[in-house]
Amino acid sequence: QFCNRGKIMLFLKRFCLLLCVSVLFISCKKVDKTMQPPVQIHPDIVKFDYVYNLMSDRFKSDVVIPQDEILDFVKMVNDVIASDSDDLLLLIDKKHIISAEYVPADLIPVKSCSSYVVNRNDLSLRKIAFDNLAVLGDAAKQDGIRLDISSTYRSYKYQERLYARNVAQMGQAAADRESAKPGSSQHQLGIAVDFGSVTDEYADTLGGKWLSNNAAKYGWSLSFPNGYEDVTGFRYECWHYRFIGVKACELQQKYFNNIQQFMIEFIDAWKNA
Repeated sequence: QFCNRGKIMLFLKRFCLLLCVSVLFISCKKVDKTMQPPVQIHPDIVKFDYVYNLMSDRFKSDVVIPQDEILDFVKMVNDVIASDSDDLLLLIDKKHIISAEYVPADLIPVKSCSSYVVNRNDLSLRKIAFDNLAVLGDAAKQDGIRLDISSTYRSYKYQERLYARNVAQMGQAAADRESAKPGSSQHQLGIAVDFGSVTDEYADTLGGKWLSNNAAKYGWSLSFPNGYEDVTGFRYECWHYRFIGVKACELQQKYFNNIQQFMIEFIDAWKNA
């Protein structure tokens, strides 16, 4: 009996010792966890969250970037910004205007040629848009389409007269849907082109359909798409394209629901964040 009692006591001592060691080990693990540094969030993700939250509710409902694609998205945005040496992505709209003195330094006259036909003899574009209009026209020509050009660069003074005439003819509210106030027109940048009849019917023409399907391949983006007047400030204009470059068009299509205004607003906020 004495022997058995001794064995039991020895067992209990070892069990208590093992229990104490286990409790101490678990406690140490808990302490180690609390002492670990916090998880580091990539700075580009922090910046993305900040800029994304600045955007409108319509933007957030249409532009959803998957969490696992944020870094790829940011890289693409930064690449587009870095390649924009010609300042093609300047934000200009009813809230962001440019001065009356703004005149592009590299305007080139636009005349009818083998690539396209021009409806007026006083048109001009910045060189980069001029060169890429020829590329666009040549591509259309290969598909049996002859693009016709109706409007290109407009000075502040020209836009002032045009806007005043539209207000006189249709009233302020209607004019504001159709025509930009001076200083807020993409045409003053010298990189926007109006094609064809400048009417809704142009969308159903061969030229209008070809542009809708192919313009982005050559860096030309539709500025005022259908159903986005609350975003762009202007009603649908199937004829108005702005040259922004191929990379920007790819970014616009991949991540911005193919809405130019969304992309340029985001890029402007990103650069200023």
